[in-house]
Amino acid sequence: MPEGHTIHRLAQDYLAHFGGRKAHVTSPQGKFTDAAALLDGTPLTTAEAHGKHLFLHFGDADAEDWVHIHLGLFGKVGFGDAPAPPPTDTVRLRLRNDTSYVDLRGPTTCALITDGEKQAIHARLGPDPLRPDADPAVAYRRISRSRTTIAALLMDQKVIAGVGNVYRAEVLFRHRIDPYRAGKDITATQWEAMWADLVDLMHDGVRNNRIDTVRPEHTPEAMGRPPRVDDHGGEVYVYRRANLPCHICGGEIRTADLAARNLFWCPTCQET
Repeated sequence: MPEGHTIHRLAQDYLAHFGGRKAHVTSPQGKFTDAAALLDGTPLTTAEAHGKHLFLHFGDADAEDWVHIHLGLFGKVGFGDAPAPPPTDTVRLRLRNDTSYVDLRGPTTCALITDGEKQAIHARLGPDPLRPDADPAVAYRRISRSRTTIAALLMDQKVIAGVGNVYRAEVLFRHRIDPYRAGKDITATQWEAMWADLVDLMHDGVRNNRIDTVRPEHTPEAMGRPPRVDDHGGEVYVYRRANLPCHICGGEIRTADLAARNLFWCPTCQET
């Protein structure tokens, strides 16, 4: 499932290709046909993300409807240059104009919702490190009262929106925090530092369209080690590095199941 930086990057890309310009909107798959017909010929005016949710607004400011997209595990978005090729029957939503097209395939959600329904989605999500309106204190109030592990809390979108498995593992390592520590045992100072780090790391992710979490002194060039080879890309400390040596201490990276996802950590660097 894409992490939050990917969804914010998609919002930027939608606006770059279609912002302020009339779009031809279709649903070749047929599951979004009625809504697509309502939007066809109107300009995309706003694209925003909150966590792993993408919202597209068409037409003038008075239009209350939004396209709500959640990619889930299998959703994909692909941009291309005009002329657009014939769509396949797996395309849920296609936008095209005289210079670009974009296809949405396999999302968990693609629905036309009202502004009130959109606000309800925002209300149930935690603060997003990539949004200017985010308040980290809201997340900490929940974390500081919880006996749940900090690793599980970081993946709970009601607590903090947009953090996925990679950012969870990496920010805990960068701050030497045992992933099994209870939320109530995370100090306010530790949380403030983790939040600031997530803001920086996730903004880098939007800008570079990949996740890199190692500090300059731990890059392949600085350490004289081979670069990471992984279909997820990016240089990381622990994510998907089970049984490999830690870049810092040389100890073995561990993995375990936590909150229905594989957790990665260094027991030496992240002592209880």
